[in-house]
Amino acid sequence: MNIRDLKYLIALMEHQHFGKAAEACFVSQPALSMQIKKLEASLGVTLLERSNKPVMLTDIGKKLCEHAHQILYQVDEMYELAKNEKDPYSSELKLGVIPTLAPYLLPHIMPVLAKKFPRLLFYLVEEQTHVLVEKLKSGKLDAALLALPVNESNFHCESLFKEEFLLAVSHAHPLAKRKTISQADLKDKTLLLLEEGHCLRDQALDICFQVKASESVSFRATSLETLRHMVAMDTGMTLIPRLAQKKNDGISYLSFVKHKPSREIALCWRKSSVKVDLLKELAELVSEIDLSGSMPRA
Repeated sequence: MNIRDLKYLIALMEHQHFGKAAEACFVSQPALSMQIKKLEASLGVTLLERSNKPVMLTDIGKKLCEHAHQILYQVDEMYELAKNEKDPYSSELKLGVIPTLAPYLLPHIMPVLAKKFPRLLFYLVEEQTHVLVEKLKSGKLDAALLALPVNESNFHCESLFKEEFLLAVSHAHPLAKRKTISQADLKDKTLLLLEEGHCLRDQALDICFQVKASESVSFRATSLETLRHMVAMDTGMTLIPRLAQKKNDGISYLSFVKHKPSREIALCWRKSSVKVDLLKELAELVSEIDLSGSMPRA
């Protein structure tokens, strides 16, 4: 058994296809198949259900694959620890960001981070929260910018800032001429929300519950930009994080006068990460960036 064989096994679990797994591992299909058979012989168990398509792992194959993930993660951590010892500021940093934050925050913080850490190579991944959490747990990411709460005991989450939610209505809407709004004004109103999987949807639903508003059952958006366009067309109203606010987009953004709904953004990483010192420094730098100019009032 060697590291290469474990990578082949994980590739088969992920792709459920010999050809695709071989392509992902940059080897021929016969070579991958032969190594998997050798691994089975070495372990004395059957790892795959070869009669099925797509390729399925046996129960013991799935259990051993979980151990393979842990072993490869520990190997990667050894390499990272060695590189970090030489120079923690000249390695790679794989950073995840939720879609409702990435396009609005990254343009403001990445120039600052690049200037502060000129030898650090950033890899940015934009995915929904549950995907980023899994990638962070498995070591595929070093850290992630997420909205709290994040219920993972093995994570450390450093709070960066709170972002206010604004009510977005079209210029033709009866509320458009107002500068502010109270939560009571949303009672019995219907709001457009994002589709399942977005943490922003869950936060908006919580707010709807608190103010006794409801979700539109006729439409769910795939992104904040889709929501923005639907609101601009006077199809309905929604809640928009202040960073995502834009000027001259046909929308009036109303701030709540009291009990302002908001979300808390944090940088999260594994407590066991070898890059803790770097990540703490990065979190402190981001928290000090003045975003007030990026959050103009309507």
